Amino acid sequence: MNITVLGCGRWGSFIAWYQATVLKNNVTLYGEEGRAAYDVLKNTGRNEYVELDKSICLTSDLKYALSASDIIIISISSQGLREFMSRVNRYPVSDKTFVLCMKGIEEGTGKRLSEVMTESGVKSEHIAVWVGPGHIQAFLAGVPNCMLIDSTNQSLKEMLANSFKSNLIRFYYGNDLIGTEVGAAAKNVLGIAAGVLDGSGYTSLKGPLMARGAFEVASLIKAMGGSFNSAYGLAHLGDYETTLFSPYSHNRAYGEMLARGKKFDKLAEGVMTSKAMKELGEKYGVELPITEAVCEACFSEEAFDSKNGCMSVILRLFERQTKSEFYKK
Repeated sequence: MNITVLGCGRWGSFIAWYQATVLKNNVTLYGEEGRAAYDVLKNTGRNEYVELDKSICLTSDLKYALSASDIIIISISSQGLREFMSRVNRYPVSDKTFVLCMKGIEEGTGKRLSEVMTESGVKSEHIAVWVGPGHIQAFLAGVPNCMLIDSTNQSLKEMLANSFKSNLIRFYYGNDLIGTEVGAAAKNVLGIAAGVLDGSGYTSLKGPLMARGAFEVASLIKAMGGSFNSAYGLAHLGDYETTLFSPYSHNRAYGEMLARGKKFDKLAEGVMTSKAMKELGEKYGVELPITEAVCEACFSEEAFDSKNGCMSVILRLFERQTKSEFYKK
């Protein structure tokens, strides 16, 4: 197969490596000239995660990258997708298949990333999402995991899942695009909360965080028209180990550094997703106390106190009115 990967950061470079090295596909990897992620690959052929197979064509020519393949995998910052698609659409791509290997909700609009794609002119039947647990460091060490591909197009997701599977990644077919996308994005918000617990010495609260967080996300998914049970699948709950516990998790690390009053200098998608989810909760009338606490911790200077730092926001959740565990609003 001919595969183009747009975005050569952490996941983009791994996907290119996986497609070329494991699946033996013909791979074109695109990055922007002048950006550190692209320049280091161009100059050294590797980054801190992978060494690119020599068969991979690394390019900064977007037109060429788009023309090289019919299957286009996008792995960039979720908040930059709409602007990026405005550049992609300058070229003939109406017959291309787009696979989003990224997790987030657009802040300001509350749009899922597949919705951003359709609003950018891509037909829904040409869009799939690739989400689920797994860290690059573990994959490169030969540790397998399970992931998920979802789409409104049944034949497309089956084709992609069957074509992309290997002994390293087992794929499942998703059956709820709303739940898949919201769940995948929301687990990053829970990852920040887990990091705050780690950084504050309250790690034992991760159990309640997982139970209540999954219920909170499931309630939002249901209100948006998805399946309540999707929050308990691979896209969300199944991704908790890699997001809430792993030392490789950017979102957990962000929360831990936040609790310690330090700055995390890598991308943590859960920051802006917390803001977008808070807006969705208000729109759909769903209580999202954990999400709101994370958003406050990330964006409000008043979230810190001298004794507990940003953990004070999490501790305020204990002041909420007592209710049944599985209450229905």
